Amino acid sequence: MFEKNKYNKKDQTKTLYSERKLFNPMAEATQTKLLLVDDESAYHAAFRRALRTWKDLQIETAPGGREALKKLEVYPADIVISDVRMPHMDGLALLHEIKARYPHTFVVMITGHADIQDAVKAMKLGAYDYLLKPFDMDAVAIILKKVIEHKNLFHDNIIADGDQRENRRFENIIGQDPKMFTIYEMISAVAKSDASVLLTGESGTGKELVAEAIHFRSNRKQNAFIRVNCAALTETLINSELFGHEKGAFSGATTSKKGYLEVADKGTLFLDEIGDIQPQTQISLLRVLELGSYQRVGSTSALQTDVRIICATNQDLVQAIQEKTFRADLFYRINVVSIHLPPLRERRLDVPHLAEYFLKKCKTSDDKNIKGFSNEAMRLLMKYDWPGNVRELANVIEHAAVFAKFSQIQPADLPEGLKSMASFPPVTLTLPSHSLAQAESILIRSVLEECEWNLKKAAKILEIARGTLYGKMNKYGISKPD
Repeated sequence: MFEKNKYNKKDQTKTLYSERKLFNPMAEATQTKLLLVDDESAYHAAFRRALRTWKDLQIETAPGGREALKKLEVYPADIVISDVRMPHMDGLALLHEIKARYPHTFVVMITGHADIQDAVKAMKLGAYDYLLKPFDMDAVAIILKKVIEHKNLFHDNIIADGDQRENRRFENIIGQDPKMFTIYEMISAVAKSDASVLLTGESGTGKELVAEAIHFRSNRKQNAFIRVNCAALTETLINSELFGHEKGAFSGATTSKKGYLEVADKGTLFLDEIGDIQPQTQISLLRVLELGSYQRVGSTSALQTDVRIICATNQDLVQAIQEKTFRADLFYRINVVSIHLPPLRERRLDVPHLAEYFLKKCKTSDDKNIKGFSNEAMRLLMKYDWPGNVRELANVIEHAAVFAKFSQIQPADLPEGLKSMASFPPVTLTLPSHSLAQAESILIRSVLEECEWNLKKAAKILEIARGTLYGKMNKYGISKPD
């Protein structure tokens, strides 16, 4: 954990951690299980000693990656802190196995300042955070505090208020990515108010589920939650659906009808794709937000409503204002609180957890007993960019469950398009000079690292023969690291 071989054996353990009193967030937390993985036993003792005041923290240790995996079979650790550089099985390989087998486990990697690329790789593989050597135990305490808070937030708030209905569950909204914990905290805070909320993000990121979460954690949870897809309704129809209409208001209006604003009174109205509503409807909606009043289509009488409005869009409303297709005054009314949902490709740490959740939801035939994913299948899911986000992931898992022949989802069970796109990720290069030879060398090394030194795959991506690749590797002195 700390800089190795810097001190002699006699003085080594005295320098392993800071003697300052550590902040202890465990006083009100539930039991947390921690596994420390390092090949030098001196660090195990120092780690235990430094954290001895954390009464609700259970600590186990392992001397290497292989031993850690065996221990995890009987010791369900909430947090694993592992050194990167270890013999036999390094920390990155251990991280890969943990994320495939135990997606709920938080993993923090330890690496040296000279090996910062290891930290970058670890974060791409799904590490929650990393520590740089040398460090004192205050750094460990800060990260542990953050992880424990997120662990408790994740486990204690899966079901809100003891309600067991599926649509109130949070597994497909948040996972272990820090970005999503921030969003969950915003949901909890804004739910206590009646402020209008604007949810932004790409299609399939879970905006409707966040709107549901806000409603079911608010004082309005006993009343209606109404969803309206604005993009699916014409201007005439959306006015009728939102505000209601009187008998004879238009052709086909044979009876009077309540609008969603009336049905959702004292509850929540969720307007999805708010950017698609027409200017005249925007004016009527603005009046609702400012005065709480509206008129049914074909009526001159004003009705009052006490409804909370949550809006969502995948459009850039600021640009829409500049193009005069969306009213600025309405934008400021609906944008009292803004929550942006990141795309799934920016929170790959959540992919294993979400995949596991959707697999449990799949209804397969009685003779199928699918328990999880093979390491290679999970690797493909982690590498894919998910343009359709969480919604696409759910569909892919359902597809895989239909075609699965074994107890684990295999790569062959995944859609062909996903396998081909996940196998050839884009490579981003930073070139230190304009040298063509140096650029070629950097490109070859980058592709080899992305392919985990699979020469056949690298040659295919580079569109050269494998023999040519061998020659260029020899030319530039490129070889697989030990």
